[in-house]
Amino acid sequence: MKISGYQLFWLIFTMEFCMTALFTISPTVSLAKQDAWISMIIATLISLLVIFIAVKLSLLYPEKTFIQYSQLILGKWLGKIIIFIYFCVWISVIGIILREYADFVYLALFSSTPLWFIILVMLGAMVYVTYSGGIRGIGRCSEIIGPVTVVGIILIILFSFKDWDWLKLLPVYYNTGYVSIAKASLSPASFLGESVIVIMLISFMTKPNQAMTSSVLGVAAASIAVLVMTFIVIMVFGPNISAKLIYPLYSAVTFISVMEFIQNVDVLAVLLWIIGIFIKLSLYLFITSYGTAQFFHIKKWKHTIWFIALIVFGIALLPRSINDSQVYAKFWLAVILPVNILGIPLLLWIIGSIRKKSILK
Repeated sequence: MKISGYQLFWLIFTMEFCMTALFTISPTVSLAKQDAWISMIIATLISLLVIFIAVKLSLLYPEKTFIQYSQLILGKWLGKIIIFIYFCVWISVIGIILREYADFVYLALFSSTPLWFIILVMLGAMVYVTYSGGIRGIGRCSEIIGPVTVVGIILIILFSFKDWDWLKLLPVYYNTGYVSIAKASLSPASFLGESVIVIMLISFMTKPNQAMTSSVLGVAAASIAVLVMTFIVIMVFGPNISAKLIYPLYSAVTFISVMEFIQNVDVLAVLLWIIGIFIKLSLYLFITSYGTAQFFHIKKWKHTIWFIALIVFGIALLPRSINDSQVYAKFWLAVILPVNILGIPLLLWIIGSIRKKSILK
């Protein structure tokens, strides 16, 4: 069960772009106004730092997953505590993403369909691809979905061009300031920083030495695509309207009309976002299921998929509204981003590097 550097690139690009573009543009514009693009650049730099640390950490033990080498670095008991924290984060985030996906699909396409059914359909697809193909199957899906997503991005750029108003990007910096711009960068950085899950993927690579290049390029490409989408949203709606929209990029796509011939492009855009979210959820389900099997020494890791799926289904049903999901988003920004995405991997890399050097001596 191995993946190539090419597959890793598309895995990261697909999982990073779709949800970041859909969910983070509005809160970013709300704080940074027309300077949201500057915040996106800062978020890109943060996410590149995250992926650099994560890959460097994993390459200390390229044949082992995070579940294994965290115990080697920190010791058995402290390592297990750290692993348990990550399990809680991974399982909860699958459930929350499932619910956010269901809320979006409910508003965009199936307003008469029960939310639990929308969640169950996606969960069934995730379980199927994870159980039947594992990381290799998810990687192959990303090889198809990734390029299709790029084509969709190009079409959005071309079709929305006539509605662009460059003056809506002005003035630069004058109305916001560095504090607002910096705060606004945290939301997209927290999404792009999810690339930290490479700590569970590098051990599955046929050539681990390609991990750094593939990972960095994947994050950079996704970040640039999100940056372009941010420009489009601001130039179409302006900062004030964009900040009030729940899904401003989706609204921008529904705005597309070329000579009254090309219309309803939003349906295709929704499908692209759905399959992109599918890759992200499947990837999380795989690392959680495989990691759980390693942690509890279960020989057949696929048996854990059913248990994880049942838990995340329950979590996805908990939020009563979109506002409830935002509570978790605030917790993610305040705790998960600085601790799980940046802090712990950095600490493990430093300690692991020191241990490696002491062993060589």
